[in-house]
Amino acid sequence: MTLPTLADIELARERVAGAIQETPMELSRFLSSKLGDTVHLKCENLQRTGAYKIRGAFNLLSELSDEQRERGVVAASAGNHAQGVAYAATSLGIKSTIFMPHGAALPKWQATRDYGADIQMRGLVFQETLAAALEFVRETGATFVPPYDHPSIIAGQGTVGLEILEQAPDVETVIVPIGGGGLVSGVAIALKEQAKRLGRNIRVIGVQSAGAAAFVESLKAGEPTTIAIKPTIADGIAVSRPGDLPFEAVRDYVDEVLTVDDDAIAGALIVLLERAKLVVEPAGAAGVAAIMQGLVQHAGNTVVLLSGGNIDPMFMERVIARGLAASQRYLTMRLSLPDRPGQLAIISQIVSDEGANVVEVLHTQHDEWTGILDVTLDLSLTTRGVEHSKQVIEALSRAGYDPQVKLAGR
Repeated sequence: MTLPTLADIELARERVAGAIQETPMELSRFLSSKLGDTVHLKCENLQRTGAYKIRGAFNLLSELSDEQRERGVVAASAGNHAQGVAYAATSLGIKSTIFMPHGAALPKWQATRDYGADIQMRGLVFQETLAAALEFVRETGATFVPPYDHPSIIAGQGTVGLEILEQAPDVETVIVPIGGGGLVSGVAIALKEQAKRLGRNIRVIGVQSAGAAAFVESLKAGEPTTIAIKPTIADGIAVSRPGDLPFEAVRDYVDEVLTVDDDAIAGALIVLLERAKLVVEPAGAAGVAAIMQGLVQHAGNTVVLLSGGNIDPMFMERVIARGLAASQRYLTMRLSLPDRPGQLAIISQIVSDEGANVVEVLHTQHDEWTGILDVTLDLSLTTRGVEHSKQVIEALSRAGYDPQVKLAGR
C-alpha cells in the first residue's frame, strides 16, 4: 500500500459529500490572545457521530465490491472508529460487526448499537478484542476496516484538510491531534500538496499525549516503534505504535510533533467549554492544550482541529475537576488545627475575606497526620485562578496555619 495523493483525497471528498457535514470554523478570540495570532477552531466534534472518523470509514466502504458488501464489514474499537464504521455501513446498506472490549464506555456502546452495528464484546484489553475481530474476519470473509493504517482511510480523513483551506484560505499553521496518525496524515498531505499548487507553505503541527507519544519515539528511531502507554485521559489518541503509512506521512509532511500532559489537556477542555461553548473529548483538545502551554511559536494564522466530542458525562465531570485543580481554580488543602472551639470558624472567615468559596470540608480528630492535641481539616475551595489561590494560601499562612496544597487526583 502507498500513501494517498491529493487526487485521491479530492475523490474521497466526492464520495463522502452526502454522508458527512462540512463542519464549522469558529474564531477563538481567547486563544488568539494567548497565541498572539488569529486562531480558528475546526469543529469536527460537531461532525456526524461526533468525530472525524466517519470520513475515512465511509470512503473505504464506498470502494467495496458488491461481493464484499454482501459479506459485511468488521472493526475493533471502543470509541470513535466504532461509531464511524457503524454509521457509514448502515448508510451504505452494509452489515457491520463491531468488536468492543468489556468495560467500554456505555455511551459509546449505545451509540454504536444505535447506528446499526452488531456489537460483540470480547476481551478485557484491546489486543484481545482485535484478535477476536480478526478471527471473525477469517471465519466469515468480512472486510476488516482498520482505524488509520490504510490509504483509503487516510484519504477520507484528508478531506478535513481540503475544508480547512477553503474556510481559512490564509491559514499558515494547522494543529492536529495524533493517535495512530491517520488524521494528521490525510490533513498534512491535503494541505501541503494544495500549498504547492498555490506557491506557498502551510505548517502542520501534530500533538500527542505525553503518556502515549509513539510518534516522537518513532521519528527518533527512524521507523515505527512500539512504546509502553502510560495512563492518559486522552484515550482517543493513546496508540502504542504508529501505522506504517501514517509514519511515512508524518515523517515527510508534518513539520513538528509536540506532546502535552493530562493537566494541560484537562485545562484545554475547560477553556473550550467556557470560552467556545464546545464539548470536546480530551483527545480532541490536545491542540488547544499545546497553545495554552505556550508550545506553539510564530504560528501566524492558525487553525486548531478539534477531532472529536464523544465523552462520557461521568468522565467529563472528573476531567473538569482535574482541569480546575490544575489551573488552581479548584484548590484542595490540608491543615492542622489546634483542637479547641472556634478554629473552623476562623478558617471559614479567612477564606470568605479572600473571596474564595468553600465546596467541601472534612474535619476529623482521628488522623495520624496531626498531633494528639490537634485536628485535621481537609478543605476544598473554588477560586478565580492561580493568583487568587496564592492570596488564600498566604492569608492562611499569615494567620499562623500551614496549608498543604495538593492537586485533585494526585
